[in-house]
Amino acid sequence: MTAFTSSLAETLAADTLERFLRYVRIDTQARRDRTQSPSTPGQLELGRMLVGELHDAGLTDAALDANGYVTATLDAVDGNGGDAPVIGLVAHLDTSPDESGAGVEPIVHRGYDGGTLHLPRGGTALDPADMPVLGAKAGHDIVTSSGDTLLGADDKAGVAEIMAAVAHLAAHPELPRPKLRVCFTPDEEIGEGATLFDIERFGADCAYTIDGSQPGEIQDETFSAAEVILTVHGVDVHPGFATGKLVHAGRLAARIVTALPSDTLTPETTSGREGFIHIYELHGSAGSAVVRAIVRDFDDARLEESIELVRRTAQEVAATEPRARLEVAVRAQYPNMRRYLEDFPQAVAAAEQAIREEGLEPVRQPIRGGTDGSRLSAMGLPTPNIFTGGHEYHSVREWASVQDMASAAATIVRLAEVWTRAELRAADGRRDAQPR
Repeated sequence: MTAFTSSLAETLAADTLERFLRYVRIDTQARRDRTQSPSTPGQLELGRMLVGELHDAGLTDAALDANGYVTATLDAVDGNGGDAPVIGLVAHLDTSPDESGAGVEPIVHRGYDGGTLHLPRGGTALDPADMPVLGAKAGHDIVTSSGDTLLGADDKAGVAEIMAAVAHLAAHPELPRPKLRVCFTPDEEIGEGATLFDIERFGADCAYTIDGSQPGEIQDETFSAAEVILTVHGVDVHPGFATGKLVHAGRLAARIVTALPSDTLTPETTSGREGFIHIYELHGSAGSAVVRAIVRDFDDARLEESIELVRRTAQEVAATEPRARLEVAVRAQYPNMRRYLEDFPQAVAAAEQAIREEGLEPVRQPIRGGTDGSRLSAMGLPTPNIFTGGHEYHSVREWASVQDMASAAATIVRLAEVWTRAELRAADGRRDAQPR
């Protein structure tokens, strides 16, 4: 077995894994067109489980509210961080709507040999030739699903890591820590995780989402994001009598998609800091059709240009048939967090120091996606993102390394200690380093 990054990580590994295997078995898949919070009942089921476990760990104020948010407090140790800022730890309960989250059967592949992992269902194979990050984990214990569902590492790995770290800190009052606030949010995968988040009640000075990937990652920049929904209304007529009368909405919608760029501005043709337009859903009939797209970019001006490209393309195609009617709805989803975190650099600095002390090299890179931290930062709670050890999110190929999950849990414990240091508090002028 590959060595852990520290003895602390090795200590936390079994508890982190046990929790993770328990949590992923609960179906918490979010529903895109939600009518209530949370959008699905499984998120409440997991929330109730977490409240019970937090109570068992000694966090007696742990509670699940009517909207599906789990919150809890671990007080500072007297004389050992009591004058430090209040630090939040955040992860999300839900899993992506992109693949099934029902009936997850996690498999632990002990001492992975570096070869292809053939999962028992769906013909799913994890080939290191296609996933070089996986190949680099030879010797690790790798967790996968059975091949026909998500695993749920996004973000139940983050949930398990926070739970293991907080339970460890509660059981070891000799370890320095500030006041910690925990929150597990619903419906992050559909962009709603921060919608009903009560920042004032949460009472943290900064927070961290535990929702990244590779060990050492600390992310302070995300895409800015919007959703564009195109609804095409046609004229439906019995096909036997449709000559000169039928206006096929589904065919017009397909023409819109075809007219959008395919060799650029798509997820499969972009990387790094390039944005994209992603058509994630297309459905309809002769009478009406809907095209749903997400638009992403690190630059707000370019984001608006891409939104306008979608709108203009749809209008031009729809205009070829005057009897058709087009509706365009644009919904902002989350902003790039960087502009908000620049005012509170200590949040990233503390995370980088904790990562170093866990024996890892901090890696700062923008996220080609978003987290709850994007909106929370814009709402006034600086919230960068930390790694979890999970990979291939939103697919049946999702996997996680037990060793890397343990490193993430250990990093959280070290982060608590870093925030008790006087030199960090002295550098923290944004909020005068006063706990709430």
